[in-house]
This record gives sequence, C-alpha cells and structure tokens, in this order.
Amino acid sequence: MIDRRAVLRAGATGLATAAAWTGAATTRASATTADDVFDLTAPATSYIREKTLYNETIMQSFAFDDTNKFLFAVQLMQGGVQLPDEPAPVSGADRSARGDMCLTKLSLSGTQLGHMYLRGFGHGASIGVEPRGSTSYIWTEADANPDTGYGMAVGRFAYADGRVLDSDDGAVDKLYVVDESTSNRPAVDMRHGRLLVQYMLGESDYRYRVLDLDHARWGDTRGLYDIPRIGIADTETPQGVALLGDYVYQMTGTHYTDENGTNPPSGHGDTYLSAVHVPTSRVIQRSRTEAAYTLNYREPEGLAIELGVSPPRLCMGFASGVAGDRKYTIYYKPQT
Repeated sequence: MIDRRAVLRAGATGLATAAAWTGAATTRASATTADDVFDLTAPATSYIREKTLYNETIMQSFAFDDTNKFLFAVQLMQGGVQLPDEPAPVSGADRSARGDMCLTKLSLSGTQLGHMYLRGFGHGASIGVEPRGSTSYIWTEADANPDTGYGMAVGRFAYADGRVLDSDDGAVDKLYVVDESTSNRPAVDMRHGRLLVQYMLGESDYRYRVLDLDHARWGDTRGLYDIPRIGIADTETPQGVALLGDYVYQMTGTHYTDENGTNPPSGHGDTYLSAVHVPTSRVIQRSRTEAAYTLNYREPEGLAIELGVSPPRLCMGFASGVAGDRKYTIYYKPQT
C-alpha cells in the first residue's frame, strides 16, 4: 500500500524556486485546439441569476463537475467554523485568518443539493473539480497561513455532504507546489488533464504553474510550464482564474461604489477578462465585460469553464445583495 500523503509531501521536497525551475514545456507538443479559445468580446448570456448559497457570505469561486452535472461554489466563513465543544478563538483577528470556508453543492440550475465546511484551508479564491466516476474530488487551497488566511498548499479531497473537514485531516491530499509559497490557488482542466496553480513568492511575485493532473495527484510538482502572472495591473483586483489547454483566463474587478465613487453603477463596472497564452507567456486578449451590470452591489467573484455543454462556456460569477443576504449570479460567454 502506498501512503499517498507521504508521497505527495515527498514530491514537493527539495523543489527549486521558480527562478531556477526548468520544466518539460520545450519538449511537449502544444495542447491547444481551436476549441480552447474564447472570444472575450462576445456578448455574455445569463446562466443563473441571483440565487443563494448555503452560507450568507459572498461567493468567492465556483467550478463544474461536468461528468456528474454538478456545480460547486465556495464562500469564506466570516467568523470561522466552530463546533459546539470547541473553545472560541482568542480574538476576532484569529478568526479572520483561520481560512474556514463553506462549500455548497448545486444543480446546474442553481438549486442547493448539499454543503461541507472546510476549516483551515484558505480564502477560496479559486477551486477545481476532478470527477472520478460518481465522486467529485475538490481541489482548493490548503494549509491557510495564520497571518493572512491564504493557502500555503493546494489540497484534494472527496466531497462528502454535511462533513466538517479540517485541512490537516488524513482525507486531504496536499501538494506543496513551491516551498515558501503562499496564495496557492488551483484550477482544473479535465479536457487536457491539467492542473493550474497560482502561487506567490515573497510579497508580490505571483506566478502560474501548469501541471499534469495525473502526475500532480501523486506529488509531481515539476509541471509543464511555469510563468509570471501577467496581464493584471497592480491597481486591479484578481477575482478568478481558469485553465483550458495552453490558455489561462483571468478576471479582475471590484464591487460597485455609490455614484460618487470610483466604480459607480452607471459606469457598468470595472470587470475585465484577459487570456494568456502560456507557452509564449503573452496576453492575447483583454476585454471589459458589462455582464450582470444591473445587479445591486455587483462584484466579480470566480471564473470557471463548463465543458459538459456544446460549445463549452467561459463562466463568470458575480455577487450581489446586501450583507447577510448575498446572492450569486453566473453569466457565460460561449465558444463560437
């Protein structure tokens, strides 16, 4: 029997920093096909409009199980998840950095089907789903940094309705992609069997690493490509990332201010989409989207690709409503 957790940890041991990393990208054929490219200027279509998740906080990200036809969305738990027999944290600051999240399982029409609580995982800025038969395996951040609440690793676990799962539980397989990194955010591309991990070194060096999904499950962190995160200005707020073949799709933006602020509703928002061609580390598209501009509050939250429809869809998430009564909305751009 193989100890999966030991293998995963061993796979990350001794990994060189990104600056010294050399991968297999130069020897692998491109995975790109015409179906991997979305036109970011195409009109957006409403998919799910202002529905609720299990918890009352804002949706952070979402992903599809295209095999079993489910949608999963994650929220950061304000105040954390505390069981009845556990002592409360010492302070509110401790609670905010715990990295506790709520994961909601949904139908493709947005109906709630179940939930899990995830404790000590991270912020939830990006998740992925890897279906294996009838089981949905979820990829998230893991090992939340106690100072920031962002994940120092990525983790993989089977969805189990109603479970309260801790990041250090044996049911969570962890992948430490780069030593000393934080803000680790995964996205899964089931069409090409790839895993994208955004990570940060130091205080501001954000990078993307694309790995073979099958190899990553067993601890291989060498990856196919490792590039700087590009196409996002320092003044922009990243709100979602997705991978399809050789293309990373990015979304940025902030919530509406009032009419006297910097992002008034009358301006229809500051949400931008961009596409990065990974092998050449080049931004090939960038476009502003006014999708869901009539929402109250309207904050972009999450980007995912749905492969279980034809043609596939690049899906954008948005939060709306007021504190204590938040809603989520999804729009999409189809491939043409």
